[in-house]
Amino acid sequence: MKKFIFVIALLCIVSASFSQNKTTVKQKTTTVQKTVTPLKARLAQITTDYGIMVVRLYDSTPLHRDNFIKLVKEGFYDSLLFHRVIEGFMIQGGDPTSKNADSTAMLGAGSAEGDRIPAEFKPNLIHKKGVIAAARDDNPEKASSNCQFYIVQGKVYEDLELNAVECQAVRQVNPAFHYTDAQRKVYETAGGAPFLDQNYTVFGEVIKGLDVIDKIAVVEKGQNDRPLKDVRMKIKMLN
Repeated sequence: MKKFIFVIALLCIVSASFSQNKTTVKQKTTTVQKTVTPLKARLAQITTDYGIMVVRLYDSTPLHRDNFIKLVKEGFYDSLLFHRVIEGFMIQGGDPTSKNADSTAMLGAGSAEGDRIPAEFKPNLIHKKGVIAAARDDNPEKASSNCQFYIVQGKVYEDLELNAVECQAVRQVNPAFHYTDAQRKVYETAGGAPFLDQNYTVFGEVIKGLDVIDKIAVVEKGQNDRPLKDVRMKIKMLN
């Protein structure tokens, strides 16, 4: 009888020890899970003679994000021009032929090696002030240039103006599209270029240095909206 009681006691001790070990393992697992952090958004810095802009690239447009990062890391954009500048609209650059172009050169047709980038239109990504978007030609797929981009300055829109743009421009390319209340508020306060929505791929936004866009947008321009004084860029990744 005493031997039987001893065996039961021993089993209880082993069981308690096993249970404690399970709890410890569970606690360790929980601790590990809590230390996992999400990936940081990719940030790029665009340096110009008029100041510095920091751009956050969107993860929801990965083809454009990754292509831009690749070119930046290769130094592709260094010393290229913002060759087309329209006040109240946007500043455009990234044409590789602009690096050593003389003042009479026609710019805007250059590209990097490789194919166009397939369009990545997203209903939540609009052309608000400060977004960076891909330029393109008139190809039917609306695929993007593999290097040229523009940064929106735009203008403020009243509600009735936005209704007209939504009906006449945006919904012609995407009949199911409607601006949300939040998007309308952005266009009515910060401004932008809504007539480009769902037609050109937006892939990031300026999160620091919005005033730099305004400074470049008002420079003196000549033929084809090219600044009379070259506005060069240098871009690097911050993370």
